[in-house]
Amino acid sequence: MGVASRSSSFISTIVPSVPRLHLAALTSLNFFYVRITENELRCLFSSSIALEKLTLRSCDELFFLEIPSLLQRLSHLVVEDCRNLEVIKSKAPHLYSFGYRGTLVRLSLGDSLQNLYIDASDQDVVHHACADLLHVVPNLEALEIYSYHPMDTLVVPGKFLHLQRLCIGFFTTDYDYLSLVSLLDACPSLETFVLSVEPDRVRQETVLGNSSHNLIQMPGYMHRNIKDVHIIGFCSANSMVELTCHILENVKSLEYLTLSTSGDDEILCSKSENGTCLRMNKYMRMEARKALLAVERHILGKVPSTVELEVVKPCSRCNTL
Repeated sequence: MGVASRSSSFISTIVPSVPRLHLAALTSLNFFYVRITENELRCLFSSSIALEKLTLRSCDELFFLEIPSLLQRLSHLVVEDCRNLEVIKSKAPHLYSFGYRGTLVRLSLGDSLQNLYIDASDQDVVHHACADLLHVVPNLEALEIYSYHPMDTLVVPGKFLHLQRLCIGFFTTDYDYLSLVSLLDACPSLETFVLSVEPDRVRQETVLGNSSHNLIQMPGYMHRNIKDVHIIGFCSANSMVELTCHILENVKSLEYLTLSTSGDDEILCSKSENGTCLRMNKYMRMEARKALLAVERHILGKVPSTVELEVVKPCSRCNTL
């Protein structure tokens, strides 16, 4: 592979030897399974002043990652599955987007960051976001987080004043989705909210055995800017229906509400290589039926005329209910 190109990828077990002369033109640099240390990265950075995008994946020799202010053009940083990493510190003045997957580490990312993606397996990222990210990334505009073990009680110590897009993914069985109202309230500029869950993991009491007047309400909240809400994996769980009703009753700016009962609606037969949708197991199909009944009984009557409701059903060809 020639390293004189403007983008280089290294897939190796040892750090590659790269002539310093060729690094000055690099705009993108990717390390996959490379045994590179902090000192070796520091040397590379000193010669890569044109760098705009940096990806580090499964680089287990790293314990401390520091991005120097010398990288004036660096705008995108991705760090994934670097198992021994403890600290990520960026002094790059124009870092715009940061993606991270792995065990939660200490972050210092600077005021320029506007887009953040975090996927931390087996950890409570939602509460970490509420407790720490307000101070770490004060100017955040888009936040995407995936959490496997969130707690029920959310405490938000401040406001994400600039956040416009919030995406949350849950991989848990019994989360109180209504508690997310306090997080929505902490985002006064929020325009788009996406909640994604795995329907086959939800183990909550269904709303179908209750009447509407038994649903829990959270008065006193008014979300003034949210226009688009998308719930992927919508189900009949009490707290999910309560959250949906809360949004319909308290988001006066709402224009679009999409409720997908089939999990990941991006995996459709029209888009897949083999021409079929992602197969739903027996439990998921049963929950989809319950979800559609919950929409009919508890949601439809609350939809204002100004809101466009779309209910995405499982594909009738691939996943018959």
